[in-house]
Amino acid sequence: MDKLQVQGDESVLLRVTHSNIKSFASDVRFSLQMTVEAVKDKLWKKCGTSVESMCLELYDDTGAKVSDLADNTRPLGFYSPQDGFRLHVVDLDPSSVTSGGWLEDTSLVEKYKISDEAYNKLDGTYKKFKERMGDQHSNLESKISYNYMEDLCANIKVGDRCQVEVGEKRGIVKFVGQAETLAPGFWVGIQYDEPLGKHDGMCVILNFM
Repeated sequence: MDKLQVQGDESVLLRVTHSNIKSFASDVRFSLQMTVEAVKDKLWKKCGTSVESMCLELYDDTGAKVSDLADNTRPLGFYSPQDGFRLHVVDLDPSSVTSGGWLEDTSLVEKYKISDEAYNKLDGTYKKFKERMGDQHSNLESKISYNYMEDLCANIKVGDRCQVEVGEKRGIVKFVGQAETLAPGFWVGIQYDEPLGKHDGMCVILNFM
């Protein structure tokens, strides 16, 4: 039973850091039976440093260096790592993708730029979509008279009980009139009995369109 427990525990959780990527820090679990080369291969997939250009340094939980993992053929357990130790990746390749801060400092990355004139010539841009939607809204408003539905609203008074057909929600009329900030026509504000709608039932503005 003790032997089975030992076999199940043959792994270690290490804090991984990187020489070029200062913001990189990750807790990674490794099997103690993995060779150092296999550990490097696992780390390559996480930090981008190639196996051939990678050196590994092991530090204990006080920050003291324990050893360099110099022999790729030895198992990780040979170096006696413990949970909470730090495994530091040193990238020896000066042309590595991790060098120069490219993976951390976005100001070093050249941004795509386009002139306003060239952008305006493009189809399918957000600017043209926004302009098209604005034109449609303006056309709709231009077709609605300023006193649209005034005759219907003349029969509705503040304090009236009502039921909104969509959803059959009931409430009390709190406002009747024009709302210039919304759209042309007459509007009715309803306070629902239940906390429903965009404003939890406090006041919902309806337009009879």
